[in-house]
Amino acid sequence: MSRIVYLNGQWLPEEEAKVSIFDRAFLMGDAIYEVTCVLDGALLDYAGHAARLRRSAAELGLTLPLDDDALLAAHHEIVARNEMKSGLIYLQLSRGVAERDFAFPPEGTEPTLVMFTQAKDVLVNRAAETGISVALLPDLRWGRRDIKTVQLLYPSMAKMEAKARGADDAWLFEDGFVTEASAATAHIVSKDGKLITRELSHALLPGVTRAAVLELAARHGVEIEERAFTPDEARDAREAFITSATNFVVPVVRIDGEVIGDGAPGALTRELREQYIASRRAAALAPA
Repeated sequence: MSRIVYLNGQWLPEEEAKVSIFDRAFLMGDAIYEVTCVLDGALLDYAGHAARLRRSAAELGLTLPLDDDALLAAHHEIVARNEMKSGLIYLQLSRGVAERDFAFPPEGTEPTLVMFTQAKDVLVNRAAETGISVALLPDLRWGRRDIKTVQLLYPSMAKMEAKARGADDAWLFEDGFVTEASAATAHIVSKDGKLITRELSHALLPGVTRAAVLELAARHGVEIEERAFTPDEARDAREAFITSATNFVVPVVRIDGEVIGDGAPGALTRELREQYIASRRAAALAPA
C-alpha cells in the first residue's frame, strides 16, 4: 500500500501528489524543513520541532499556512492515515510557485506545504551499540546554518567524502573549530567528565535533541561547557557523540582514524541515550 501524503491541504496517495516544476524549492532551494520522530504512534519532542519550524519560517519571511492546532492535527493525522507506529515525519515548506526570478515572488503567493512519513524502527540502531567513525572536513556551507533549509548539497557531499575515506560520517570544521556533523550536533566529553558542545549561533543548527540531551545531562549533575572545541580536543576526548532527531544519541569512537577513549561507546554517552529515549517516550505526544 502506498503512503498517504499531505500536500497543500489535501491527503493523497504518494503517486498522485505533484508539485510544480516552478516551485521555489525546486528552482531556488527556497524552502525549509523539519523532521519529527514517531515512537509508539506518538510524536517525540514535537513542541521543539514546531517552534524551530516557525523560527525558520520567520527568518526567511515564509508563511506557514497552518496555525498551531492545525499543524499538530496534521502530524497526528498523517501518523493515523499511514498506521505508523515508529518512524519519521518529514515536513517541507517552500515559498510557492512563481516564475523563476532571484527576487521573491509577489506578496500573497501561496506557499507549498508537504508532509510524508518514513517508517523505520527508530530504536534499533547498530551504530548506537558499536559507535561510528567520522572524518574531519572543512565546513563550506552558507552562513545561516541556524535556519533549517533544504540547502543540503554540501552536507551530502561531505558525507560521501567521509565514506570515501572509510568513515561513517563527517564532522565539519571552520576557523579551527568543529561546527557540527553533516546532519547532527557534535559533542565531546573531556577527560575530567565535562560535556562540551558548541554554543548556539549562526554557525550551527539549534538542535532539538541537543537541547533535550543538555537538559538531561544538567539534571543528572554533568558539568556542561557550551563553547567551540578544536579537532585536537575532540581527538583527545574521553568520549564523543552526536545527537539528532533521527538517531537520538550515537557514540563517535574514531575521528580521522584515531581512536577516541578506549574505542568503545562511552559510559556517559550510553547513559544519555537511555535517558533520552525513556524521557521522550514518557512525554511523547499522542492524539487526544
